[in-house]
Amino acid sequence: MAMHASIFDSYQAGSSLIHKLDPRVKIVITIFFILSNALIPDGAWIIFGMTWLSLVLVDKLAGLQMSYLLKRSFIALPFAIAAITVIFNIPGNSLYSFQVGARTLDITDAGVIRFFSILLRSWLSVQAAILLISTTRFPDLIHGFRHLKTPQAIVSIIAFMYRYLFVLNDELIRILRARQARSAKVPGQKSGGTLTWSAKVAGNIAGQLFLRSYERSDRVYNAMLARGYQGELLTMNPHNMQSMDWNALLLAVAWLLFLQFLTILL
Repeated sequence: MAMHASIFDSYQAGSSLIHKLDPRVKIVITIFFILSNALIPDGAWIIFGMTWLSLVLVDKLAGLQMSYLLKRSFIALPFAIAAITVIFNIPGNSLYSFQVGARTLDITDAGVIRFFSILLRSWLSVQAAILLISTTRFPDLIHGFRHLKTPQAIVSIIAFMYRYLFVLNDELIRILRARQARSAKVPGQKSGGTLTWSAKVAGNIAGQLFLRSYERSDRVYNAMLARGYQGELLTMNPHNMQSMDWNALLLAVAWLLFLQFLTILL
């Protein structure tokens, strides 16, 4: 389990100031950051830059490597590219025109600015979320949501979804290992059959994975009940707000409000 935990668990152990903050503070700051990020006007590149520098500062305070944050944040780009249609839909000065059938599409300057602004918002928001989960243990994160009065049903769904990612991963590894042990492969030659055959094999694996993971999840849940599970994850951390936590919250909110004030001036 420890080897596979690194696949899904992004927590980076540390003793930095960021690690020591109450999880409620980090959750609230992350939410405010994402909201503030969404309110930055299109094309406010200076504000976007200052926002990113604030993430870099927090990253350094947390003792994380910048490459760690950057590599994982690029997961947002494929989803943000779905907004590429705005470069044709936003009125503005035409930069380039081309024909698609009987229709002429114009790439406008306002559309390009909107598109890259959306990319930056998505990229920065994902970095903030990565910082949150990299400096907060998952049980503490769940308790933070509960302290903030998040509905129990939502918290339970998140907790079980996270827990059963490991179950699915373990079952898939077992199935693939069993298949590989029963398959013959001639060295230097491509194994496998036609596309239809590959699709059939993938379908069988998916079906086995569903059945085996369902059965194992039932055993895991019964084991959790036997160990005192009552609907929420337990943690040994007291989660008492200290002066350091309040100061960090006030400082972060003040900085985000300052950035919003700058957007008005610029």
